[in-house]
Order: sequence, then structure tokens, then C-alpha cells
Amino acid sequence: MAKEFQFNWKPTIIPELLHGSVFDRYDDESTCLELNAQVRIDENGFFLRWLIEGKDAVVLDMGQIWEARTGGLPKDGRIMFELEQRGASETIAERTIWITHGQDLVNVQSFFLVAESVELAKTCRAGINDILKSSRIRHVCPTTQLMKYHTWLTMNVNERRKIPIKLIIKTFSSGKPEKMVQKCLNDLGLGGDKYTPARVINRSMGKKFRNFYKCSRGRKRKEREELDVDILTFEKFQRLYNKICPRTEVQELFVKLSGQKEYLTKERLINFLNEEQRDPRLNEILFPFFDSQRIVALLKKHENDIKYQEDGKMSGDGFLRFLMSDENPPVFLDRIEMFMDMDQPLCHYYINSSHNTYLTGRQYGGKSSSEIYRQVLLSGCRCIELDCWDGTGENKGEPIITHGKAMCTDVFFKDVLVQIRDTAFARSDFPVVLSFENHCSKSNQLKMAKYCMDIFGDMLLSKPFEDAPLDPGVSLPSPNRLRKKILIKNKRLKTDIERHQLDQFLREGKLDEEDELNETPEVVGEDSVSPREMPAKENDEAHPELKQNFIAKNLKGFGFSKKQPVLTKEEEERIFAEYHYTGATTNIHPLLSSLVNYTHPVKFSGFDVAEANNLHFHMSSFSESTGLGYLKQSAPEFVNYNKRQSSRIYPKGARVDSSNFLPQIFWNAGCQMVSLNFQTPDVYMQLNMGKFEYNGGSGYLLKPDFLRRPDRTFDPFSESPVDGVIAAHCSVRVISGQFLSDRKIGTYVEVEMYGLPTDTIRKEHKTKVIPGNGLNPVYNEDPFVFRKVVLPELAVLRFAVYDENGKQLGQRILPLDGLQAGYRHISLRSDTNQSFILSPVLFVQIVIKTYVPDELSGLVDALADPRAFLSEQKKRQEALAHMGVDDSDIPDVPNTRNMALRHVKQPPRQNGSSADLLANNGQTGSARGDQTSSMASSTIRSPNEQPQPVAVDKFKVDPIEVDDLRRDKAFAKLLKRFQKELDDLRKKHQKQRDSIQKQQPARRRNSSIAWIQTNVDKLITNNRRSTKKEKGSRRSLTASVSSGCGSASGTVTVSVCSPSGASCSGYSTGGPSTPVACNSDGTGSPATIGSPVPQDLVNNDRVRSLVNTQTGEWSAMVRRHDEEEFELKKVQLKEQFDLLRKLMSEAQKNQMLALKLRLEAEGKDLKQTQTKKSMEDAKVIQLDKGIKTKAERDRRVKELNEKNLKMFVEERKRLAMKAQKHEEQLTKRHLDQLEQLDKDFHKALDAEVGNYKEEQLAAQPTSVV
Repeated sequence: MAKEFQFNWKPTIIPELLHGSVFDRYDDESTCLELNAQVRIDENGFFLRWLIEGKDAVVLDMGQIWEARTGGLPKDGRIMFELEQRGASETIAERTIWITHGQDLVNVQSFFLVAESVELAKTCRAGINDILKSSRIRHVCPTTQLMKYHTWLTMNVNERRKIPIKLIIKTFSSGKPEKMVQKCLNDLGLGGDKYTPARVINRSMGKKFRNFYKCSRGRKRKEREELDVDILTFEKFQRLYNKICPRTEVQELFVKLSGQKEYLTKERLINFLNEEQRDPRLNEILFPFFDSQRIVALLKKHENDIKYQEDGKMSGDGFLRFLMSDENPPVFLDRIEMFMDMDQPLCHYYINSSHNTYLTGRQYGGKSSSEIYRQVLLSGCRCIELDCWDGTGENKGEPIITHGKAMCTDVFFKDVLVQIRDTAFARSDFPVVLSFENHCSKSNQLKMAKYCMDIFGDMLLSKPFEDAPLDPGVSLPSPNRLRKKILIKNKRLKTDIERHQLDQFLREGKLDEEDELNETPEVVGEDSVSPREMPAKENDEAHPELKQNFIAKNLKGFGFSKKQPVLTKEEEERIFAEYHYTGATTNIHPLLSSLVNYTHPVKFSGFDVAEANNLHFHMSSFSESTGLGYLKQSAPEFVNYNKRQSSRIYPKGARVDSSNFLPQIFWNAGCQMVSLNFQTPDVYMQLNMGKFEYNGGSGYLLKPDFLRRPDRTFDPFSESPVDGVIAAHCSVRVISGQFLSDRKIGTYVEVEMYGLPTDTIRKEHKTKVIPGNGLNPVYNEDPFVFRKVVLPELAVLRFAVYDENGKQLGQRILPLDGLQAGYRHISLRSDTNQSFILSPVLFVQIVIKTYVPDELSGLVDALADPRAFLSEQKKRQEALAHMGVDDSDIPDVPNTRNMALRHVKQPPRQNGSSADLLANNGQTGSARGDQTSSMASSTIRSPNEQPQPVAVDKFKVDPIEVDDLRRDKAFAKLLKRFQKELDDLRKKHQKQRDSIQKQQPARRRNSSIAWIQTNVDKLITNNRRSTKKEKGSRRSLTASVSSGCGSASGTVTVSVCSPSGASCSGYSTGGPSTPVACNSDGTGSPATIGSPVPQDLVNNDRVRSLVNTQTGEWSAMVRRHDEEEFELKKVQLKEQFDLLRKLMSEAQKNQMLALKLRLEAEGKDLKQTQTKKSMEDAKVIQLDKGIKTKAERDRRVKELNEKNLKMFVEERKRLAMKAQKHEEQLTKRHLDQLEQLDKDFHKALDAEVGNYKEEQLAAQPTSVV
């Protein structure tokens, strides 16, 4: 239930009107004055009535009165003569109250009340306008509306000052027969008295008619019935209403709530008010729940049974009275008052705006009126349009207002300003914007400026405020700051040009002739064009149709005369399309230009240009077609533009019938001034009037937060909830209607929603037609569901009642943001948003809650009511027990959702050195050890405990190991080739050694040589061992003996001194080896191990020469062999690493390819899953019997498809981003691997070179002797 709000709708009635005063009355069609009319207003301010002796009362609904203003002198001379006879002629205008009334803005009627004194007229005029200024009476409850109709019956008396029974019977004739109503009247003692009306012959009738009445005097006249006013009390009228129209649907609801009892207990009533009649989204502090204390106060108001009041009970009658009271409104009643913040910049508000305000009909050939400006402003409009042209003919020299070149009539610009001055702030104190479309010459522009200054006076805002200059980045002033100010929207000169020309004008009283005649290209306006592009001056006239050539060209072809052309709609459109409608003039007078400030129109050059300029006082106008184009192309930019400055949207030129477009489209984008044709009360105009009915009818509505804040982004075509805004779910069940029509005809109800494109639902939710009952049809339809309302702040509900022929009987616009949940009565309005004398009422049930997706509804229900969820589990347990199943026999089973995750198929591990190098769970040795330990620990879980699903990274890859590459076939083959080449080289070297050995002397037989061989052999053996031990060389200096000691020519390695005496080498002989010591001078000494060497042999020159020669040749050969083997190993090492690099590049390429293939496979799988899910969802929706209409089914399918698409697109994006991340990481890893491979190559090469150099340094001369 809503927070308690004191709704005092009764206006204050001054005593002169409450008790009645005497006036003389006449209207424009009267030819005589009605004297001494008793004029009064009832105590509730419902009606104004005047009584004239001997005539029926005339009752006028105060809701249909536009205003009471100072009247002029009567046009008819006889009336003027009679008034002069009854009072001072000089005060007739001041003593006259001019009352205008009508059911729409165009068909306005007037009558005049002439008071006895000026003071009485002034007091009554102000009293009537004060009543009209309050809009609360338009939002009264159905009970008050019944009271209003009862007041109308009691005031609408006949000449005998009694109530005609026929009025009461006619009230219920649309659903009940006359005899039945008459019987109910008799049962309640309201049958009345019968009388025969006296014959009245009007003197104005002709002689034949008077003779006819004289001849029929003998005929019996029909008796009429009447009722005393005092007898028909409101309580009896309520009883009559309940007797003729029993509310059976309310009684059924009461029985359901009370549990088949005759009363509602306090507990049940509290539960009903807090559960059924309350929006669950409301704050509990600002909107407190009903408690016992509030229930007691409620019972005192609506329960008439004292016993029930004391017991805390409510009867069925009290329940009905509550449902029809002011405490059960469909919209929060505080929204009727001023509840919005009015201190925001002007561009942060929606402004009620009018297009071509002066027209009362069609755009082509229509009639212009200055009076309609009054009705438009009194209806709450705050931006009106004035198309200004130079007068022609008898109006020459005066600015006029007309639809130029469209064959429309004219009104004077000055007269329109007077009407604006009188009514601009009669209903609202907030600023009025005058949108000038200026086609006048400078002379007439000067008159326009002077008229504005003289007529408006202080109301005109002629210069900006000092604290809000017209500088970049400065925000517009607020509506509160601009209270009772009139702003002019007109093209303006550049600042320096304006200052120069204005100084000249104020100094000299005129402008230069060149300035008077030439257009001013320096003007800054909406439709500025260069002088070359402007049409000729003679073509820029308001009425080219008055020329002979125009009439002959355009009208003779249709067969019409000059005097009164009557065109069809198609002909109007054809002629209208042939005109080149020129834009407003750029030849602006500096005085008029100086009056423009915060509504400075400029030609739109792009959203980026406007953002760069950052001039908040600049605004642009767009036709609806152009606006739709910008919305379609750059919707978020358009929204941001409207956060900073204002925009105005007007109907396209093809709407010659003055039809309107859907304003909601541009409200969604934050457009402030969506201008409509007020003279056409179509559905879109009803939306506009219904929307601006709230916030005190000020004409200003604060835009939602996300359409004002620059740090928020918003797309008006969004189909997903906006950040910070919670989507709503709304359903409406139409139960019944009352007093829907005054005819006995079939009716049906249509419920629509307007908001964002995704929220808008039109022509879809309709009830069945209830035939032959316009009084109290019962529909009892299934709820009309609006499942997902993305932006409730922008959405409105429209209720409309139509007869069986499609004619609208009533409508109402309710904002979803202020809508109340529960069982509500909704009073309907006319197509012009005016109230009826007896308003049609709909009884509906409204459910509003937070939108919850279908897949989360079960969870939300469980969280909202855990007891119900647990009781559901308990019910299942009891049902199984009833079937003989013991609960202890049922094991705990895992959640099916977790099971689904566990059953995800794991892709196999793949080798990193082949084409499939992707590994889903590649780990290092330590990681594998951790996994092993975790697996071991998982084996000791309890049987009921389910293991957690392991997240699988589908894009993780194993690093490429060099050892794996070395095991590749190509690399093994390369190594075999390398070994073969090395073996071949070594065989070649061995052959060379063998060849050299064969070339040595074969016959060395003397004993000295044998002795040398034996001792050198020993020396060489010892030398070899010491060399291996000290240097660890991988090669030993050995001599190959072909067949051992038993060969024909034995080979013995002998250690000898080099020629330089620096080192020793071995040489081979045929006998046993014997170590020989080498001296520093090249002489050798026998070793101490063997037998001593003869001194003469050591000093033998021949032996020494032989040893030196053999040593040099052999050592050179050994060095050459070592170098060749080293070069071969270098080449092999380079080829080896080149092949490793190639294999690694191929493996990396395969990894990348596998990564992309996996992404493509995942994308295909996602598409297949999406298609499958969409088909399954569509099938579920098709089988859902709760969805009644095809449109709702299609919308649900579309919503699910879009949801699935968004979900899978996000999933694909996530996978793509993850794959890209892995690809980047893999690329970096690949580069690191190649870099490391290059480092390994250089390191191995450096090691080989180092070993070679070390061996060369450690090598000694060797020889074979």
C-alpha cells in the first residue's frame, strides 16, 4: 500500500458563487438578453449553473470551462441597448465575465455574464479561475465521481425546480431496461410525481405552426415524472446504483479473501493490503506496511457497521467503499502535485510543445486563430510556434501569423501576443518559449520586437542572467529561475554584427539602407543559407495563391472556381508538394536579435561539432524524418547532445491533415520539445496530454537520470536493462467496467504500453466484446502480461474502451513509474483528455514486480518464501512415505547441474612435437606431483561427497622440449649421417697413417736399433700414461702396430726430442719400445727404467736427423687430421641446430594452427548449441498454454533468441579473447624458445672451438721411425 497522502481535492468557493449571484446573460448567437440569471457553483466546484425564471436550469461542467476573462462589448445592437438601460455603459466591459468552454481546443463556445457591479464581476472572475487552476478534481475517486453525477442531477432541474425522472432512467439505459430502473426507483421511494407539462408556443413560430398547436389542444398530453431535489440524497443514489448495478465481481473477490465469510478479519485485511495492494519494490520506510493502527483508521472511514468497527472487521459494502475511495487510487496522488526537482538546467526537462499553434484544422487551407493560443497554453503547453510573415493587401505593413504558401487564413501578430500575455502563466508559472519562424522584412521585425517588449513587459527575458552568460560550457538556467518568463526562439546575428547594428539603430533610429535591403549571411540560425541559394524576393510571400497565375495553374486543373476552392486530401498533397517552402529569413533586425538568449536556434552541423562548441544555449530543430534518421544512425550521440542542449522535433511536411507522430520515440532519446498538432486529438496527442498531466500540470517533466548525467551512456534502442535501472514485470487483468457508454452497445477494452521499442506493445491486448451492455460489462479476462519492461521510468500504460464499431469511448494514460499495484478503479477521459460528467470507470487488477528471467524464477521463489520451498520438499517426502517408501532408503544424490559439469568430455593429451601440440592440462613435474597427491587425497573422500569439477583449459599447450625434437626421425637420420661422415673421415685418416708407415725403412736390423726400439717403447708407454693422467685428452698419441710384436716389420713409438728441444714426441720402430729422456738442447738420455743407452748412439747425427724428419711429417699430418675433423664437426653442429630450428618452427606453426582449429571448433560447437537451445526454447514456448496471442509468443521467441544470441556472442568473445591471450603467450614462448635454441647453438659451438684449441695447445710432436 502506498504511503499515506492527504488528498484534498475540494476547491475553495467564494460566497458570491456558492450562494449565487444575479447576472444578465447573453452569448454570441443570442439576439436578446436573458435578465436576472441566478448563477452559482456547487460546494464541491463541480458545476456552474444559471437559473432563469420559467426555464430549465442550464448546468455546465467546470471541467469543460477554459477560463473566465474580461469581456468586451456585445456585437448585437439590441443587447447593447438593453445593457445600457440597466447600467452605466462605460463599465459594461469591466462588468462582463467572458466564459469560454468546450470539449476540445478548437470548438470553443462562449457566453457572457454581466454583473451589477465591477467589483462583483472581478471577484467572480477571479473565483472561477482559481477553481480552474486546480487540477486535483480531475483525479477524484469513483465514489466522488458518483457524487459529481448526483450533483448534476440535483442541479439540472426543470422549470418546476424538480429533477426529471427521465434523467435518472437515461443514466442506466445503456445496460438496463426502463421498467427495471423504474421498479428500482419505486422500491427506494424515488418514483416521483407525475405532471402534465404546460403547452408553450414560441412567439417566433410562424402562423401555420401556431394554428397547428391550436388544433391539437384537444389531444391528451403525455404525463411526465419528476422528483423533489431533497428526496434524492447521495446515500439513496448510491443505493440505487448498487441495486441496479450490483458489483458481483467485487463480491466474488470479497468471498475469496474472507474465506466464505461475511466479513474480513483484521489479519486478512492486513494481508490483502500488504500483499495484493502493494508494489513489492517499494521502500518499507517511505512506504510503510499496514498495521493494526492504520486498519482501525481505515475501518472508521469506510465501515458503517459500528459492531464491525469495534471488532476490527470489514463488511462487503465497506470493502467496496474502500476500493472506490481516494485511498485506493491507480497512481500515487502525490504525482499530481509538483514533485520533481525544478532546479536542474532547462535542457534536463521534457517540455510540452505545440506545432503551428495558430492552425485549428488542416495544414493546407486551414483556418488560423489567435484564440487557440489561449486554449493551448491553458492546457499546459509551454512551447508554442508563431510563423511570422509580412501582411499583404489590407494587412500590409503589419506582421501576420499564417502558414505561408498553404492557403491558410491570417491573424495579426500583435493579437496573438496579447492572447499569450493573458494566458501564459494562468495555469503554470514556468517559462514559455515562443518559437518564431520569421519570414518578415526588417521593418516588420522591428515591429515584432517592439510588440514583444511593449506587450510582455517584464515577462519577456530580454537578456541573459549575469550568473548564466552565453559562454561555452555554461549550463542553462533552471525552470525555477525562469519562472514567469517568456523566451524568444529566433535566428540571431553574430555577436559583433548585432552589437554594431544595434548601436547604430539606437543612435540613429534606423539602419543603413544596405542593411535594410540585403540579407545578412552572418546570421546564426537553424536553416541559414547563403544569398546565392535564396529564392527571389517576390516568391517569398505568404499568399502566392492570391495571384491569378497561381489560381489558373493549380486550381483550374481540378475544376474549381477562384472563389471557393474545395480540395480533396490527395489534391492538397499534390499542390503542397509542388511548393518550394523557403526557410526563415536571414535578414534579422538587430533589436529582435538582441531578444534571443537561452533558446538560440542554430543550423545543425553534427554531434561532434556541437560537442566541440559546447554552447548549451544553442538548440536545433529537426523534422520527424530527419530526427529518425539521426536516431537510426547515431542514437547514443543524439542522447548525449540532448544532455547538454535542447532540440525540437516537429511533424514532417507531408502531414497535411495535421496528424501526429509517436512522440515516445524522441522522448526515449531525451528530446525536450517534441511538438505536436494540438488541434488533432489522436492517440499520440493523448499520450502527450496524459504524460504532462502530472507534476502539477506544469508542462515540465524532469528526464530520467540516465538521460541527464554526462557520465552515463544510453542507447534508446537498447533491449537489455540499463545500469542502475531494474527492469519491471507488469500484468493487467481487466475485470469489469461501469458507465462506459450512454448507449446499449457492445464494448471491449484495449491495454497498450509505450516506452522503449522493446517495451512498446500496441494493438495486441484486447478483451472480448461484451455485447449490448455499455453500463456494467464484466470481462474477467486473463491478465495481459508485459513480461519485461526495461525502463519503467519511460513507460506508460494506455487504457482505452471502444464500442463494437471501433469508436473510442474513453481512454487514460498512466505512467508506469507511478502506477500502484492491486485492485484499482481507473477513471477514463475523453479523447481530448477532459473528464466526463459521469466518467467511465474500469476495474482492473495490476501486478507490478521486479522482472526475473525464467531460468531464475525458481530460485527467486525459494528465496522469497523459504518456508514454501521447504514445505514443498516436505510434501514430496510425505507423498513418497504414503507410497510406502522410507526416507532412509533414499541416498543423497548430487545436483544435476554439477553432474552435467562433471560429465564434460576431456580432450586427449597430444604430443607437442607433432602436428597436434595442444595439451589441455600440460604440467611440469612438480605440478604432476601435486596432482598425484591431490588425486591420492581425493580417494579418501566420503561416498556422498562429490568431487569438485576440474576446470579444463582448452587452449593451454605444452612447451616444446628440445629433447622431444631430438627424438624426431629427421633428426635421428641426420645424426646417423653425421656419424657415417665422421667414420669415413677417420678411416681416410687411418689410411693416410698406414701409407706413411709403409714408406718408412723396413730393414732396421742392427742391435743398436733393436735396443732403441725396446727402450723407446717403454718410454713411450710411460709417457702415454702420464699424458692421459695430466691432460685427460680424448686422443692418445699411439702408434698402430699392424700385427703386434710378431709382425715382419714391428712398429715402436719412440719419444724423441723435437728440433727445438721444447717437447718430446714418440716415433715407431720395429722392436720393443724403450723410454728415452729428452734434454733441453735436443740431446736425449736413456731412461733410468731400462738398460742404459749407449752414449754414441744418442749423439749420432744420423739418428737425430731421421727422428726429426719423421717427427715433422707425422705431426703435420696429425694436425691436419685434427683440423679436418674439427671443421666437419662445426658443419655438423650447424646443420644439427638448423634442423632443430626448422623442427621447432614447424612444431610452433602446428601449435598455432591447432589453437585456431580449436577456436573454430569451439565456435561451431557454440553455434550448434545456440541453434539447439533456440529450437528447444521455441518449442517450449509453442507448447506453453499460458501464452494466448501469437504476438506474445513471437515476442517471447524473439526475446529468448536475442538472449541466447547475446549469451553465446559473449561466450564467443570470451573464448576468442582467451585464445588470443594464449596465442600471444604462445608467440612469446615460441620466440623465447628460438632465442634459447640460438643461444644453445652458440654455446655448443664455443665449447667445440674451446676443446679444439685446448687440444692443439696440449699436442706434442709425434713420429713413426
